[in-house]
Amino acid sequence: MKALAKFIATGFGIGYVPLAPGTAGSLLGVGYWLLLSGWFYWPVTILVVLLAVWLSGIASEIHREADPSCVVIDEICAVPIALAGIGHVWWHVALGFVWFRVFDVWKPPPVRQAQAFAGGVGIVLDDVLAAGYACGTTHVVLWLIQHAGH
Repeated sequence: MKALAKFIATGFGIGYVPLAPGTAGSLLGVGYWLLLSGWFYWPVTILVVLLAVWLSGIASEIHREADPSCVVIDEICAVPIALAGIGHVWWHVALGFVWFRVFDVWKPPPVRQAQAFAGGVGIVLDDVLAAGYACGTTHVVLWLIQHAGH
C-alpha cells in the first residue's frame, strides 16, 4: 500500500526527473486537466485534491521529509484549478501554466505560510493557493487582452 501511495504521489514516477520535478508534475497536471470537462470537473478536482493530501502525507512520512521534491501530486491536482474556465486555446493554457509555476515558485502570501501546515495539508495547500492566484491572474490578463483598444 505504501509503495502504491508513493508511486501515485510522485506522479507515477515523474517526480524523480532530475531537473524541475515540479514543472514536470505540472505538465502531467495539464494532461489530467484535459481529461476533465462538464459537470464532473469540480467534483473530480476536489476529490483529487483530497486524495493528494492523503497520498502526499504518506509519501512525506516514507521519505522522512516535510515536502519531498519528488512528490508532485500537489502540482498535478492544482493545475485544473489554475486552468479553470480558460478554455482550450493553446496559448491560454500556456499562460495559465506559466502563471501557476510563477506563483508556485514565488509563493506570495498566504501561499508560503500554507506550507506550515503539517503533512499532506501543507504540501498540497500551497499549490492550491498558487493555482488560485494563477487562475485569477490568467483571467485578468486574458480580459485585458480581449478588451485592449476598445
